[in-house]
Amino acid sequence: MFPKLVPIPSSGMVPDRDVGKTPILECINLGITFGGLKAVENFNLTIGRTEIAGLIGPNGAGKTTVFNLLTKVYQPTKGTILLDGKDTHGMDTAHVNRAGIARTFQNIRLFQKLSVEDNVKTAMDTQLTYNMWEGIFRLPGYWKEEKVAHERALELLSLFHMEDMARVKAGSLPYGAQRRLEIVRALATNPSLLLLDEPAAGMNPSETAELMENIRKIRDTFQIAVLLIEHDMNLVMNICEGICVLNFGRIIAKGTPEDIQANPAVIEAYLGKKKEA
Repeated sequence: MFPKLVPIPSSGMVPDRDVGKTPILECINLGITFGGLKAVENFNLTIGRTEIAGLIGPNGAGKTTVFNLLTKVYQPTKGTILLDGKDTHGMDTAHVNRAGIARTFQNIRLFQKLSVEDNVKTAMDTQLTYNMWEGIFRLPGYWKEEKVAHERALELLSLFHMEDMARVKAGSLPYGAQRRLEIVRALATNPSLLLLDEPAAGMNPSETAELMENIRKIRDTFQIAVLLIEHDMNLVMNICEGICVLNFGRIIAKGTPEDIQANPAVIEAYLGKKKEA
C-alpha cells in the first residue's frame, strides 16, 4: 500500500510521512541546451526525504540527461537544483557526491580487475583520514581505518548476500551480481539520495523481484530517497510512490502510479496516437 502524496508549499508533492521535512531534492525550472537543442526544459521535481520515485519516458526523452544534471556531469543552462535545501550551483561531480547524491549507470562501471570488496572500499576514500605517510609505511592509523573500511564493506555487501564474494574479482561476477555490486558501491558514499539508472536492465523476472525488495530495504535501512530510471513498468508501478514522465525533454505528467497509468498523454507517448478511422 503506497502512502498518500501530499502537496507542499513549493508546489511539489511528497509522501505524507515526509511532510514537514525539507525535501531531499527540488529541481526548479531546470534545463540544458546543446547547440540550440533544448535537451531538458522547465524540469520541476520534488522528492521527499524517504521517497522512492520514478523517472520514466520513451527512449531519448532526456532521463539520463536529468541524472547528468543532478550529478553535475552537465552544468545546467538554467534553473536551480536544491539538495537538502542547499543550492548546488557551482558544485562539480565530486562535490555533489560528497553533498549526498550517489548514482549507478546504464552501463556497468566497476573496476573489473579489483575484488568485490575493493570496489566498495574505493567509494569510501573521502571517509578515510589517515595521511600519506601512514599509508605508505602502513602505520597503526592506516590499519585501524582499513579495519573499519573492511567491516563496513562486508556490512554493505551483506544487504545483497554478497559478503562471501568479497575476494572475488568484480569482472568475474554474473551480470546480476555486478548490478548489485554497483548499487553497494554507491551506498558506500553514504548518500541521502540514490540515483539508479535502469537497475533492472538485463535481469530476469526473479532477479527483478529481488531487486524491488532490495530497493525497499535500502530505503528503510538507510532512511534515504531513491530516484530510478527504468523501462520495466511492472517494477516502476509496484515500487515507486511518485512518478515523473518525460517526453522530448519536458515533463508531461506527474503523480502516483495510478495517476500515471490512466494519463492519456502518457499512453500516447508510449503507444502513439490512435489514428482516426
